[in-house]
Amino acid sequence: MDVKHTKKGLNPMDPDQILRIVDSLHRDKNIDTEVVFRAIESAFASAARRQYGDTSEVLVTVDRDNGSLSATLDGDPLDPAEMIGRIGAQMAKQVIIQKIREAERDSLVEEFHELEDQIVNGSVQRVENSLITVQLSNVEAILPRSEQISGESHHSGERIRAMVCEVRPQGTRVKVVLSRTRPRFVQRLFEQEIPEISEGVISINALSREPGYRSKVAVSSTDSRVDCVGACVGVRGNRIRSIVDELNGERIDIVRWDDDPEVMIPNALQPAEVDQVLLCDMIGRAIVLVREDQLSLAIGRRGQNVRLASKLCGWDIEIMTAEELDEQIDRAVTGYSALDGVNDDLAAALVEQGYLSYDDLSVIEPDALAEMGGLSMEQVDHIVEQAETRAEEAEVAAVEERERQKAIAAAEAKAQAEQDAAAAIAEAQAPAEEAPAEEAPTEEAPTEEAPTEEATAEEAETESPKLDEASEAASEEE
Repeated sequence: MDVKHTKKGLNPMDPDQILRIVDSLHRDKNIDTEVVFRAIESAFASAARRQYGDTSEVLVTVDRDNGSLSATLDGDPLDPAEMIGRIGAQMAKQVIIQKIREAERDSLVEEFHELEDQIVNGSVQRVENSLITVQLSNVEAILPRSEQISGESHHSGERIRAMVCEVRPQGTRVKVVLSRTRPRFVQRLFEQEIPEISEGVISINALSREPGYRSKVAVSSTDSRVDCVGACVGVRGNRIRSIVDELNGERIDIVRWDDDPEVMIPNALQPAEVDQVLLCDMIGRAIVLVREDQLSLAIGRRGQNVRLASKLCGWDIEIMTAEELDEQIDRAVTGYSALDGVNDDLAAALVEQGYLSYDDLSVIEPDALAEMGGLSMEQVDHIVEQAETRAEEAEVAAVEERERQKAIAAAEAKAQAEQDAAAAIAEAQAPAEEAPAEEAPTEEAPTEEAPTEEATAEEAETESPKLDEASEAASEEE
């Protein structure tokens, strides 16, 4: 029920009407009656202060049983009729309407705060400049472009599911922001589609996502008889298929959770096959060794697979072959040994902990480096300064090398383009020069096919009786 229609013809001094308004707002707008009573009291007090002065202490009370008003001014009793007469019935109605609208807004804010991180259903009202307005049960929400899955489109009247991600008051209204891109949205879809998750038999331990492209979900089961991965996939993939369809075809990898990183990391990198996992606890890095034929599969397209696996496990995963690791170790030991203050033992110890570049030394904890090498803090600072300087030099050299490679690639592309253009021109000129030769009759045109041996034999057999008849006729004449 609209507040302005509720207040039409309102008499602020009519106790029965006040009670009817309170009851109506409680039923239609789901606003607690006490909230409405306090809003009315606050409205009368605010309107009275405008007449009696802002410093005046005006207290207005509405009887919860019969709706009658009582008021005090600076502690002295105040006749409600006189108060209403002074402030004006129209002003009192306006203030009451404003206060009740604020109460309605606060009620909606509280309602949707409870729905944060939960999925709601609505219908698309309109689409304007990629901003989608969604009509929920009792409020309009927005789905910004940044919270929409890449590549999907929606039209007016379409049913849509999204997650409430932000709720805040805005004037006398409430602003609700929806999302379809956050990892929690995928988790809520799993909870809705897979009963074992909502029942607590299967748990989602970790989830990483790149919206519209790929998600990885790590699950575990509290019941050894329940296959957590199989239950999430469903018979012939029917459960996971419904989630994929809701996410506009986004690929979902379901992996088995394990508390041991050496087991969990290979699971997270599926479908690639992992040979060995080396954990570097001090810097939270995991070096994963794979075969050459598994390297691209483990890294994934544009590094997507290893990136999602790193988020899923909480480790900085580096993929390489055993040969590449050996090369990095040799290069790191040589580079560290060249630093003033670093001996071979300290260089080897750093490599064992996974520090394989000068950049790694710039983030090492000074206390840890001092303990590893038995160094003073001054020596540690000196080593770190050298490492940072060499890291910057290496970065500059890498940038220059990239620019050089770009220049080479651009020159090769230009040369190739010129070559292709020259070939195209030559090809275009060739038909014009060969045209007269094509008009001349070929030597094979008038040539008839040579008779086959079978045809010659048949002709010989046909002519033989004629020769015999001619011989007989000549004999008779003689």
